[in-house]
Parts: sequence; structure tokens; C-alpha cells
Amino acid sequence: MNEDEDLRIEQAAREVAEAEAERIQAEAEDAKADPAVQEEWIRQSNLIYGGLAAAGLVVVQPFLTASPLDLTAKICVIAFAVSIPLLAALLVLNRQEAFRRQVSRSRLVSVAKAVAEGSAFVGLTAAFWHISTIAGIAFLLVGFFAVGVHSAGYTKLEYDGNFRSRFRRPRPPTP
Repeated sequence: MNEDEDLRIEQAAREVAEAEAERIQAEAEDAKADPAVQEEWIRQSNLIYGGLAAAGLVVVQPFLTASPLDLTAKICVIAFAVSIPLLAALLVLNRQEAFRRQVSRSRLVSVAKAVAEGSAFVGLTAAFWHISTIAGIAFLLVGFFAVGVHSAGYTKLEYDGNFRSRFRRPRPPTP
């Protein structure tokens, strides 16, 4: 009988956790549908895409006349050859999103965003690495740390400091 009771407790805990996950997912969907949130995402995206494209154009210029290029310089140039056109396309798309006051939900756009931002990060890392291995490693490590800083700040702002409490493990009901 003890096993049956343990199974019931486990099942009840699972059901509570699933209900909580569904509630949180519904809250996230509501937030994503909020026009004010979407407008802010568009503004932030414009800043990100414009900044990365400008940085890429500045960083690649010295390599246009240099030859032969070493490995880090080639990685930098190739990474920005991928990211700059995608970033330009995303900037133009952002103008349309701002006009329509909603963000695109296309999978292709999501992939383009990831590829553009990722390849720009690779390009900047390779550029710093080209200058100095230590600078490249420092940029890489601090870049990942910066993502954590942004995530922590965003979480605190958007979830009013209650984010962790939403994911507490529910205690199984006592019989």
C-alpha cells in the first residue's frame, strides 16, 4: 500500500507541476502578444542589428586590402560576409514590423536572426583573436558573461523578482 500512496503523491505532484507550467506558458504567450512588448523588441532589435552591422563594416575594412589573410582574419571576414547581409535584411524587416506594429513569427526569420547574431559574434571574436589571442579569449568569455548579465537583469525587470518563486518545487500533498 505504501507504493500506491507514493505513486499517487508522485502523480499529484506531476499534475501540479504541469498545471503550473501551462500557466507560465500562457503568461509568456500573453506577454508576447502585447503590442507594447513587441514595439520594444523591435526597437532593441534595431539597435542590435545596426550596431553589429556597423561593427562588422568597420572591422572588415582593414582586411579588404591585406593579403594573404591568416586563419583568424579569414574567419572574421567569412563570418561578417554571412552576417552583414542578414543584418541588413533584418533591419529592413524591422521597419516593416514597426509599421505593422507587430513582430514576424516566421521560422526563417528566427533562423536568420540566430545566424546573423551568431556569425557577427564569431566575426568579432576572430577579429580580437587576430589582434591578440588573449584579447580574443577575453572577448569570448566576457561576451558569454554579458549574456548572463542581460538575462539576469531582464528576468528581474520582467518578472518583478518573483521569477524563482514561480519554479519552486511543489511539496507533495500530505495524506
